[in-house]
Amino acid sequence: MPDLSLLLPLVAFLLVVGAFAGVLAGLLGVGGGIVLVPAFYYVFQILGYDGANIMQVCVATSLATIVVTSWRSVRAHHAKGAVEIGILKGWGPGIVMGALVGSLVATQLRSDVLTAIFAGLALIVALYMALSRPHWRLAETMPSGLRQYIYSPGVGFASVLMGIGGGSFGVPLMTLHGVPIHRAVATAAGFGMLIAVPAVLLFLVLPTEGLRPPLTIGLVNVPAFFVIVAMTVLTAPLGAKLAHAMNPAPLKKAFAVFLFLVALNMLRKVLF
Repeated sequence: MPDLSLLLPLVAFLLVVGAFAGVLAGLLGVGGGIVLVPAFYYVFQILGYDGANIMQVCVATSLATIVVTSWRSVRAHHAKGAVEIGILKGWGPGIVMGALVGSLVATQLRSDVLTAIFAGLALIVALYMALSRPHWRLAETMPSGLRQYIYSPGVGFASVLMGIGGGSFGVPLMTLHGVPIHRAVATAAGFGMLIAVPAVLLFLVLPTEGLRPPLTIGLVNVPAFFVIVAMTVLTAPLGAKLAHAMNPAPLKKAFAVFLFLVALNMLRKVLF
């Protein structure tokens, strides 16, 4: 059991991270997991848990918190009539399928490989957030037919490998196809539920090996889950409220720089 002088500051750190992640989930639609996974990775390593599947624990625990965060966020957005139910219905089956496959793949990867995948995808997300412009369009309607059947599992698959909700990939996909940003953010919260619920169910029951933090069920660390959820349930509705009341563009650029540096640091630890 770690010394309290070390444990208490780390719990306080996770509380702050949880509050920040909840606001991000509602405000930017990037998914709080993109903050949580590096935070868990940092905390578990400091506590001495750096085994072969520690990144899988980070990913699974992040997704478990997203079940709650997305539910709170989508309810807040739906109350304002911003959720595109038609998109959720049409894209839901493919997203769920991709999430299930992503969960199975994630458990077969080495922790350092999964860390490198997270860092690489996070760099792409950060670059898009920093460089994208509101007027960018690929089309004026969401993809349908074959493209929908390819894109929807891809969103679920990539999101699970990163331990994030659907916002980081779903929001750009929707805005590039003519969905207004506020409606894209709101609908992406629903993507988060479609991704996180099936993935977490698998992560709870799939067989695992190696040293894991105490009170970890399957690949989900229960104490970290509750610490984060204690904050995100409070702050996710605040993020959704801010999304409808302000222009999040300046914060988005600043967060892109932060995410870029975090991803580079994780990639450095894997490669050097």
